[in-house]
Amino acid sequence: MTASPLTIATVNVNGIRAAVKTRNENNPGMLPWLSEHSPDVVLLQEVRASEAIARKALAPALDDGWHLAMTESAVKGRAGVGILSRSEPAAVRIGFGSSEFDDLGRYIETDFEFAGETITAASLYLPSGATPTDDPKDVEKYEEKVRFLDEFGPYLDGLLGSGRHVVVAGDWNIAHTERDIKNWKGNRRNSGFLPHEREWIGARLASGWVDVAREHHGDVDGPYAWWSWRGKAFDNDSGWRIDYHLTTPALAGRLQRTWVDRADAYDRRWSDHAPVSAEFA
Repeated sequence: MTASPLTIATVNVNGIRAAVKTRNENNPGMLPWLSEHSPDVVLLQEVRASEAIARKALAPALDDGWHLAMTESAVKGRAGVGILSRSEPAAVRIGFGSSEFDDLGRYIETDFEFAGETITAASLYLPSGATPTDDPKDVEKYEEKVRFLDEFGPYLDGLLGSGRHVVVAGDWNIAHTERDIKNWKGNRRNSGFLPHEREWIGARLASGWVDVAREHHGDVDGPYAWWSWRGKAFDNDSGWRIDYHLTTPALAGRLQRTWVDRADAYDRRWSDHAPVSAEFA
């Protein structure tokens, strides 16, 4: 690990095989971004592949010295989270003690030594959920997300009280405030912006977790990191800020900057999410 600073990026790759492929002459995929920006740690969500397939897709990066820790979902082709790092992690832990969710590829954490201290970096892919309707599938997805929040909240409380330097980042699938979603009025009844979801994030912040990007950027719209592939959402910057870093207070105090690596054109995107990076001293 480099001496200073420490850069931790997070990105939902929307399928690792799709993310690394060359899409057109102007879009060589994820690997050149990784090589050019070279963060110390990259938290991945929606890998959607077995570890063997993921390692094959990331082979050029792994051959270049990157390390990969990941957990795939027991449901083939779904979820999956991973952590790429320039140095080998001192420890890897999968899941958060949930009998329902630990084998579904939604949470992994690693320890790294940095400036004489241990930093825990965790990748999270929180269920997208659904707005409950008459469709049983919507009800099932809604209830799944509620169960995840009910279990994961106390785990985060425990991390916060552990005294460790921790960053939990990823695709939270919840926009906390009206500043975090462009069309908030039209999404008030949609999953990702439902009152109980926003209250859950608010409770985490009230307990002591710090949304470092919001603290850094202040009371502004966005910056967004997810845009629908459909229509002109990307061109109009009609996005959501659902990809972010929550850190323990002491680590938040060491934040230098945070930014979104937004593609400069629609056809240069290699995921519907853009990487979000945070740099710590």
